[in-house]
Order: sequence, then C-alpha cells, then structure tokens
Amino acid sequence: MHLHQLIFVLVSMGWVSEAQNCSAALKFKAKQNLFAHLGLDNNSSENNRMWPLIFNKYNYFADHPITIYVNLYVTSIINVNEKDQSLTTQVKMITAWQNWNWRWDETLFCGIKTFSAPKNMFWTPDIGIMESIKTEFGTKESPNVLLLSNGSTASSDFFALTTACKMDLYKFPFDTQNCNITFLSTTYTNQELKIDIMTDQGDIIYMSKQNYQVQGEWELLNISYTKATLPLILVQMDQLIYQITIKRRPLLYVINIIVPVFLFLVLDLTSFFIDTNGSDKLSFKVTLLLSISVMLLLVNDTLPSTADKIPLIGVYCGAVFCLMSISIVETVFVNYLMAKGAEKRSVETTATVSGQEDSVRDQNGVQSFSLNHLKQILTECRAATQGNQQEKTCLTWTRVARIIDNIFLVLYIITVIVFLSVLGSNWIP
Repeated sequence: MHLHQLIFVLVSMGWVSEAQNCSAALKFKAKQNLFAHLGLDNNSSENNRMWPLIFNKYNYFADHPITIYVNLYVTSIINVNEKDQSLTTQVKMITAWQNWNWRWDETLFCGIKTFSAPKNMFWTPDIGIMESIKTEFGTKESPNVLLLSNGSTASSDFFALTTACKMDLYKFPFDTQNCNITFLSTTYTNQELKIDIMTDQGDIIYMSKQNYQVQGEWELLNISYTKATLPLILVQMDQLIYQITIKRRPLLYVINIIVPVFLFLVLDLTSFFIDTNGSDKLSFKVTLLLSISVMLLLVNDTLPSTADKIPLIGVYCGAVFCLMSISIVETVFVNYLMAKGAEKRSVETTATVSGQEDSVRDQNGVQSFSLNHLKQILTECRAATQGNQQEKTCLTWTRVARIIDNIFLVLYIITVIVFLSVLGSNWIP
C-alpha cells in the first residue's frame, strides 16, 4: 500500500494502533515520552511551526517540493441557487503531507503508530479554494492533526462550502450541472509545493455516495479531478481541480409547470368546438391566456436573467403563450364575420317586413282600384327575390367564417405537433 493510501485509511477510520503487550501505565508513559521526543513540550520551538523545507533533518526537501495530498468527499447538496449561480455543499476534506521531522521508532514507544496533537503547534499548508464565496465549518474547525510514525501529518475537516458555479440552464429542469472546486496554495509556488490526490477517483465517488445524506432535488452523479498549473507573472501555482457533477430531479417542475402549460394548450384546442355564435368561446380563451401568464411569472422567478441562451422551458411557455394569443385573434376575427352576417340578416328582414306593411296599407286605402292589385303583386315578387338574395349573402358570410375557423384549427394542430416534437427531442433526455 502506498504511503498516501495508508494515510487515507488511518484518517478515514480514525484508527490508532498500539502494541497489546504494554500495560496501561507503560502506554501512558510512552505517550509522555513521545510528546517530549517530538518537541511538543516546547512551545517556542521553531521546528514545530515552520516550513519543513527550512527545518528538515534529512535535507530531502532541499531539491524536492513537498506534496500535499487532498481528498474531497461530498456528503450532501445543501442548496443550488440558479439566480446567484452558486452551489452550497457539505463536504469532508482530508489533507495529508510528509514531514520527516516527526518520525519515530514505534518499538521505542510501546508500538504507538499514530499520535494526535494540537494543530496550532504545527506548520499546516495554506490550501485555499479559488471558487469559494463562503465557508462555514459544520461544528468548528478541527483543532488537531494526526501524526504518523513514518513522518506523515494529516488533517480532517467537515464544513459547508459555498462556491461560484456557472450553470447551464438551457435544458432546465432536465439539466445536469458541472461545478468546480479548485485547491491551490495562496503563497507557495509549484517549486515548493505540489497538490495531488490521495486515492483514486473510484474511491472518492464510492465514499461520497456512501456518505451522501440528503436526497433532495439534486442527485450526485460523479466526482472527477484534474491537475493544472496557474501561471502568474513570474511564478506558477499548482492546482487540483475537483469537478462535481450533479443532476436535477425534474418531477416537481414537470408537475407544477410543464404539465399545466400543456393542459392549457389542450384546453385551447378543445375550445374550437365551442359554438362560435356565442361569446363564451372568447372569454374562455382569454382566461387560459391569463393562466399561462402566471406560469411565465413563476418561470421568470426561477431562471437567471444573465443566461447565455434562452432556456427551453422559456421557449416552451413563450411559444404556447404566442399560440394562444394568435388563437384569440382568430376567434375575434371569426366572431366579427359571424356578427356581420347576422347584422345584415337583421337589417334586411326589417326592410322586407316594412315594405310588406306599406303594401297592405295601400291595399286597404285604394282597394277599389285594380291598379293597386297589380302593384301589390309586383311588390311581393320583388320582396321574394330580394329575400333570396339577402339570405344568400348572410349564408356567405357565415360560411366564410366557418371555413376560416376549420382551416385555422387544422393548421393549429399541425403547428402544435411539430413544435412539441422538435422541442421534446432537444429538451427531454
């Protein structure tokens, strides 16, 4: 087993091994002797606090940079803020490094292999997180470090980490986000300090999923890492970049937004079967349009205003809103044609009845003259001919209105099917 893997096992399990052939008194005495051997009883000792490259008994780091091993485990996803483009996670961070000044012979100290000591008595690497917005320790920062007999030092901390994360919400709510957590030293160059991973990627994913506590909106898919170098003006800094891949569970948004908008669209289609002569059809469509407006407000409160591309859910709601608006315009136009036909029919019927009444009065006044009988016959023939023409005109306006309504319904259905097919192929995974 490699050294850093051994450190990982010891820190993760919190295992302290001591020889079983020592009595309690001998163990206690051995710990006191080890405490003095490591110089921990002398607070003023610079060797306990300073950089191993300067105070090194074996001169190894004179030609080699020290390697800091960092393992990051995600235990829960606390919050993902799309508006602020930030990710808050509960993580466990294990940091380990080699300091040969703290080696000891286990056989001289009752077989003690590990020793816990206050962190403020030792040099610790200044590993920072580039994307960090806010960091809060779960309880408090771990006050101790773990010393191993082979000269290794390890520290383990739990904390809530809020980091900046540029999110791609194009496929919201069927989206998958990749957020980076970059570890680097704030003062040491890569000539003095390098950062590496303690175990392989498979162990990190396995341990993270085993310890994952909150099964909320987001699902942890993967944790990968890459090593890079940050170039500065005269020097370079070593970097270790963890990439956390999370996937949103879309069920809540499907039920609350996508399905209701689709049902509004279906209701708008069924409204074409309402009698066009009445005003209920228009009021029904206006009510649906107001409902879809409320859905657009809900989506607007969720999505960020600085997105590079319009999210597909915005295209979906906006297109449905436009289709329903066009449908209302078509309904108003058809109602106008129907009303115009009904108005002509009413005016012409009134004129015909008035002509007939005048003819009757003329007949009563001069019924002794045969010329008036002939006039009455001619008037009745003319009224009958005009009535047929007027009826044909009214029927023409009504027929045109119904043809436009049927053609628009067919085009509307085709447009909806094509739109939903294209959108679904690009949106739903």
